[in-house]
Amino acid sequence: MVKRNRYILRIISILIYVFIISVLVFLVSSLLRYLNTGADRSKILHTEVKKIDQYLPKIVWKQDGNEGRFMDEQTLRDVESDYLDAWYVKQIANKTNIKNGIEDFYTENARENLYNIIDANIKEKITILSTTIKHQPDILFFSEDGQLIVLQDKNVVEYKRIYKENAIILETTEVSDYKIILLLEDGFWRIRHIVKEKVSDFINEPNLIITDSLNIKGINYYPQKTPWNMFGDAFDLKIIEKDFDIIKKAGLNTIRIFIPYEEFGKANIEVNKLNQLEKILDIAEKNNLKAVVTLFDFYGNYDILDWTLNHRHAEKIVSRFKNHSAILAWDIKNEPDLDFESRGKGKVIAWLKQLIILIKSIDTKHAVTIGWSNTKSATILKENLDFVSFHYYEDKTLFKKEVHQLKKLIPNKKLVLGEFGVSSYGGFWRPFSSSQENQAAYYKEMQKVLTKENISFMSWTLYDFNMVPKKVVGSLPWRFIPQKKFGFIDENGLKKASFKHISK
Repeated sequence: MVKRNRYILRIISILIYVFIISVLVFLVSSLLRYLNTGADRSKILHTEVKKIDQYLPKIVWKQDGNEGRFMDEQTLRDVESDYLDAWYVKQIANKTNIKNGIEDFYTENARENLYNIIDANIKEKITILSTTIKHQPDILFFSEDGQLIVLQDKNVVEYKRIYKENAIILETTEVSDYKIILLLEDGFWRIRHIVKEKVSDFINEPNLIITDSLNIKGINYYPQKTPWNMFGDAFDLKIIEKDFDIIKKAGLNTIRIFIPYEEFGKANIEVNKLNQLEKILDIAEKNNLKAVVTLFDFYGNYDILDWTLNHRHAEKIVSRFKNHSAILAWDIKNEPDLDFESRGKGKVIAWLKQLIILIKSIDTKHAVTIGWSNTKSATILKENLDFVSFHYYEDKTLFKKEVHQLKKLIPNKKLVLGEFGVSSYGGFWRPFSSSQENQAAYYKEMQKVLTKENISFMSWTLYDFNMVPKKVVGSLPWRFIPQKKFGFIDENGLKKASFKHISK
């Protein structure tokens, strides 16, 4: 009986052993098959690198052939993907001082140097926020066995912000030349060796456009039923065409419209949104109206590792419409100075600078500006902009004084009042503050100053609105309810008393 039990236990142990071995063999073979299909190793190794969503610097390959084996297009795309992922992982490591993921994109020799840098930064309490803006790689050699690549990446534009104990100690934009060796391991290209051969400061002289003859008489525009949602499901070209006819007949010559960053698809812009924008610009052209296009509406991140996504977004829009005759100017962002406190003034300004450079590199014909929220911020980046745009919602009796001060501080640039206005609401939440008559008096007085001082303008806004999204002014009733009544035309389509002062 004892012998029989031992025999049974031995058989069971053998069967369990065989079962475990079989499972392990199955898992390993499945993993190998998965990798051989070209699967994303980030999912296998849990590095969670999704380059298409997180890192898209401008990359232009030098197409002049290379010594060694011919490289097909698919292999080149694989090399590009792994190469940029390696840069992205390195930047995450510099930001966090954590080594996770480095071994997946660098060979042992290469990652040793990175580990040493991270250890030194931890010791000195240093963090580095960085990104690359542009790469121009050239494959110098591709081995016959398809396992090794010698790569030269010249004129790499890199932006860095270096912090010590959370205080910034250096901000720089560099242009560098690199020599890189890549090895094919486990079906993926890893950096074996990387050497910075040359580095210099990035120098950019802005190609400014003369705007002395600028004469904007305009208005900020949303359709009456879809404020802050012009490109949504209720997009109606007939309504826009009717409104543009009203704007033109009122004696105005310019509209300011807004491009919501997320709604347009972030870096991967939706084609139908571009087509909608084109139709709007076509109608503007038909009505002899120019358009100031404000980008990045409702965007407020500015994280350096997101810059490349922001750049691809702007690049696609500006490239598509840079030759459209209705375009007057590109407005980088609406009131970015309101994000100084929450996001960091230096980070926001650096983000704006890089976008100015990018847009001017694509469109050399049209002006670039920024819609600052007030006169105090209007001097920021004045040397980089073609004209200075600012908003004014303060005391109208001080406006002339503010304009004179701005002219002293910015003597060589055209000033544009990009937003101004007053609500006609005089109900429960502001019982004595305003009325349609007071609104009309406000515009009459403001137009006198604008004419005398030769200031271009775009008022806020054509219509009163039935609703205002919480993301615009919040949910406090004494804020969002008055916001509904800034228009020259009420919610029923009737012209208010202020309409006669809409353009003069």
